[in-house]
Amino acid sequence: MRERGGFARFAFVAAFGLCTLVFAGLGIWQIERRSWKLDLIARVEVRIHGAPVAAPGPVEWTRIGATTDDYRRVELHGRYLDAPDTLTMAVTERGPGFWVHAPFRSDAGFTVLVNRGFVPENRRGPGERRATEDKDTKVVGLLRLSEPGGGFLRSNDPAAGRWYSRDMAAIAAAGRLGEVAPYFVDADAASEPGPLPQGGMTQVSFRNTHLIYALTWFCLALMSAGAAVFLVRRGSGEPSAS
Repeated sequence: MRERGGFARFAFVAAFGLCTLVFAGLGIWQIERRSWKLDLIARVEVRIHGAPVAAPGPVEWTRIGATTDDYRRVELHGRYLDAPDTLTMAVTERGPGFWVHAPFRSDAGFTVLVNRGFVPENRRGPGERRATEDKDTKVVGLLRLSEPGGGFLRSNDPAAGRWYSRDMAAIAAAGRLGEVAPYFVDADAASEPGPLPQGGMTQVSFRNTHLIYALTWFCLALMSAGAAVFLVRRGSGEPSAS
């Protein structure tokens, strides 16, 4: 019986030791993720406040990525196309509403969807917002990557005109716009001063809870290590068989 109890104790000690290693490893991984996230935030801050560069054309589209281009400040020169706007669901500091997307033909020869800004839920009609003009226009804003698949836990419904995410390819197909850039541009407040749509309302936020997760994993590692030490000490304190 004593040998069986010793084996069970050894098994529990080994299990707690393994848990300690796993939990400590997860804690270290979260610390590394936190460093990566802080570096990403710093790089995005530089992009947001940098001087605008020309919006990338088709030759560069395959090289665009989140880590290098998302939230980069860009500028477009050209004209808005005579086509209906596309409204995508938005939740902002002003409450629920929609982002207003309009196709823009660049002087460089490509089409990109421009997020002209925000309109409240109860003012979504075309007559509520300033119309685009058929003249040369300059748009400055932030490059944002396409958002395929949907959002707000719902899938986009192009047939019904319900858009929960900014899926550029799907919006272009629904509007028969042909090929468009795999990104959109959030117009700034100077390009779209409002009152509606209101530009310059891009929400730049990154969820950064890695430190909390790291502390949680490290606490679990300490608890597992403590349990293993307790079992070892308890076993060593048993009287030997006579």
